[in-house]
Amino acid sequence: MQEIKEKALLVGLNITSTARKIDDIDINESMEELKELAKAAGAEVVGSLIQNKQTRDAAFYVGKGKVEEIKAYCDSLEATMVVFNDELSGAHIRNIEEVVGIKVIDRTTLILDIFAQRALTKEGKLQVELAQLKYRLPRLSGMGGEMSRTGAGIGARGPGEQKLEIDKRHILNKAADIRAELREVKKIRETQRVQRLKSNIPIVAIVGYTNAGKSTLLNEIIKTHKDYEKEKEVLAKDMLFATLDVTLRKALLPNKKEFLVVDTVGFVSKLPHDLVDAFKATLEEVHYADLILHVIDATNSSYELQKKTTETVLKELGANDKKTIIVYNKIDRLELDIYPKNSDETIYISAKKGINMDKLLQTVEDALMENTYDVTLLLPYERGDIFSRVKNKYNVENFEYGENGITVDVKLEEEDYNIYKDYILEK
Repeated sequence: MQEIKEKALLVGLNITSTARKIDDIDINESMEELKELAKAAGAEVVGSLIQNKQTRDAAFYVGKGKVEEIKAYCDSLEATMVVFNDELSGAHIRNIEEVVGIKVIDRTTLILDIFAQRALTKEGKLQVELAQLKYRLPRLSGMGGEMSRTGAGIGARGPGEQKLEIDKRHILNKAADIRAELREVKKIRETQRVQRLKSNIPIVAIVGYTNAGKSTLLNEIIKTHKDYEKEKEVLAKDMLFATLDVTLRKALLPNKKEFLVVDTVGFVSKLPHDLVDAFKATLEEVHYADLILHVIDATNSSYELQKKTTETVLKELGANDKKTIIVYNKIDRLELDIYPKNSDETIYISAKKGINMDKLLQTVEDALMENTYDVTLLLPYERGDIFSRVKNKYNVENFEYGENGITVDVKLEEEDYNIYKDYILEK
């Protein structure tokens, strides 16, 4: 039986006073993004309203008169819910609901709902539940009708849906239990991470705004690996937050050296702070990466602001000083000659069409091999153990058997260069 979609009316507040920040996202762009978020949550958007106002109204956020207009609009459109583009207080939600007579949620609740639907792993589900509890805690006193809703639907979904009427003490206890569970999960992940770091396999993390094409890029990169299978690809859809859980896959550089590529959750403007906090543990993979690919949707008119949003979150994660390659994606949809040439720090690609993927992978290789030494080793036949070790680690293909031993052309990492420097042939 197909689920009946909720009909959503979107409401935005455009602050017109001089206090508005210069780098604030354009209200029309923001509302378009809210529309995509609503669709991603499973709602049917039936209308959209923008209130131009110098300041936020203390009681009704957009003003009592506008709320009454919203009620009339909802009645004519047969809307079943109102979605505000900003985070509302519990009192705002209660006051507005009393006038409009239907469910009212904010942007944060909408994003949390999407995350609740998309979380697949135990850790992801725990992180969403923790973020939901942290969001609801300060709103208990103001969210009368909203807190009593325990049915299905957007804003009342996720692991914590049956707990909407619990008191603050119960929420705090539940949050403490979740944090304890997350610590245990984190220990397991840290053990796995230690093993990866011991293997000396480079790690490349893909980050960026949601729907920039990160998952499509990952799927294209992992095709380079000899063990590639279609089943190893991740979901890649043209929608916000199509994938949520962190994915880690193997790939090969042009020199056949293996590396790990990590796909992370996408960012979005006005990303709830509690959600950033909750997912910091998962996003730690970025912190341990050797290289970051910052993917940007070149077709989006607000790509500069989206770039800044991602950089802000990376800074919060303490990963803003990592070696980074800026990857402008989806250039197949634009005039190619409007872009400057590729460089060591900026590449223009189409992951979907495979355009410039070879250049991207070569740039990744150059970045990862920056602290390596291009040498020729002469290994005596009695040191076949060294030859096997070097051949396996660096996927060596260029070697010869000579009178005095085996000559091997290889790019050595600094640690191995110091270990095997006695066998290096002077050029």
